[in-house]
Amino acid sequence: MTAPAVLLNGTALPLAAIPELPLPAFQDAVARACDDGHRLVALCCGADLRGYAVLAAEGSPELRVLRTTFPAGPFPALTPRCPEAHLFEREIAEQRGLRPVDHPSLKPLRFHRAWGTDRDAWDRPPGAALDPGVAPFYRVEGLQVHEVGVGPVHAGVIEPGHFRFQCNGEEVLHLEIALGYQHRGLERILEGGPHRLTFKQMETLAGDTTIGHGWGHCLALEALAGTGAPAAASLIRAMALELERLANHTGDLGAIAGDVGFLPTAAYCGRLRGDWLNMTAQLCGSRLGRDLLRPGGVRFGLGAERRADLRQRLVAAAADTANAVQLLFDTPSVLARMEGTGRISPLQVHRLGLVGPPARACGLGRDARREHPVGPYAARPWPLALDDLGDVAARARVRWQEIQASAGFVLEALEQLEAMAESPLAGPLGELRPDHLAVALVEGWRGEIAHLAVTGGDGRFSLYKIVDPSFHNWIGLAMALRGEDISDFPLCNKSFNLSYCGFDL
Repeated sequence: MTAPAVLLNGTALPLAAIPELPLPAFQDAVARACDDGHRLVALCCGADLRGYAVLAAEGSPELRVLRTTFPAGPFPALTPRCPEAHLFEREIAEQRGLRPVDHPSLKPLRFHRAWGTDRDAWDRPPGAALDPGVAPFYRVEGLQVHEVGVGPVHAGVIEPGHFRFQCNGEEVLHLEIALGYQHRGLERILEGGPHRLTFKQMETLAGDTTIGHGWGHCLALEALAGTGAPAAASLIRAMALELERLANHTGDLGAIAGDVGFLPTAAYCGRLRGDWLNMTAQLCGSRLGRDLLRPGGVRFGLGAERRADLRQRLVAAAADTANAVQLLFDTPSVLARMEGTGRISPLQVHRLGLVGPPARACGLGRDARREHPVGPYAARPWPLALDDLGDVAARARVRWQEIQASAGFVLEALEQLEAMAESPLAGPLGELRPDHLAVALVEGWRGEIAHLAVTGGDGRFSLYKIVDPSFHNWIGLAMALRGEDISDFPLCNKSFNLSYCGFDL
């Protein structure tokens, strides 16, 4: 069997170095690897029908890449052998007009006309429109079974998504989640780039993950250009990434507290999230981290006065956050509400390819900062935040462990910056190498972010694939609701806190 190409995070390979397999051999290699402990980081297909798969094994820094050419028509689905591929194959079918035969749930993923085909390529009732929310939803039949639809329009200011519950009384038998209501076609826009607006599009891909996606794009471009960022710039990037994690994890713990009716932690964390966001504003003037990162470095340094101010703010916010979160875990009625609720198993995590806190809450050590480290993360082993119960309480505990680790890291980074004399500011990037492939992984606060960039003979993007952690994890929320009371949905949902726009792209 042909061995896959091997590369490390944030590096690039000539396309000629990546073996091209016939589709049956390609699918067999992917399925065997997933059976052997690997996971599917990305599976995609370009406009030229060239397909790529990126695989990673837990505990190894190596990434394995395979490629193939899809037929211009039906092909045997990989999903029956490799459940991790289910959304990737639906995406390929929708975007490229191909048809994975025997896919167990072939239906629109983001609800747009398939590029290069017509609406009749899909299984649908005669005359039915292919529009958001109009799809053949799974149904459970029975005298006591009823259906509950939630969204896509929700109370308050929230992104659109539709949740279809099949219930027997209060018990959820099945939950189907339909997204795609704000599909923007970003990956198609990126073809032929990078363009003048490309980096701004990366920063706004999922607004609460500006640094995560921005750094992923920087790593991909730097790998294709054969350059890198100064050590001081990488340290500032990592500080911004951890501050992004601190703000969002703190907000999530407050939201979980609010959903169980525990107002002290909910109120405190709501305010503290703002404190963490204000620290990111100290770095670049934007609470979301906009315009801080640039390919080749960063746009702003961090002088002594701002370092001292940031250190003072961080110490105070970390202490206040510890007090607020300890209230949550010291209250028996709160723990009773979280423990055993929304449980998923390690087997489900493995077979469906979940990442981030939901995976680590089931004991799987999937963390790109430790397995695929770049920049300052390569200088020391990152402490894994793990739990083994897989429920709401476990996901909350993982977030609290990560808050403590991230706060400690930022304090250490501030000390390290004082000893660095080099400028962190971005320099010229240079031309991208033609006919190359680059892979960049960043551990965003929701989990692993993957950027795969392929250049054509002109050095422009012929394919740019983005995998937000929500793409992997929405199915995990559906599994967590099976057998639960429907009233547990808000709490389970908050314990995952996934992105709609990061999925929709």
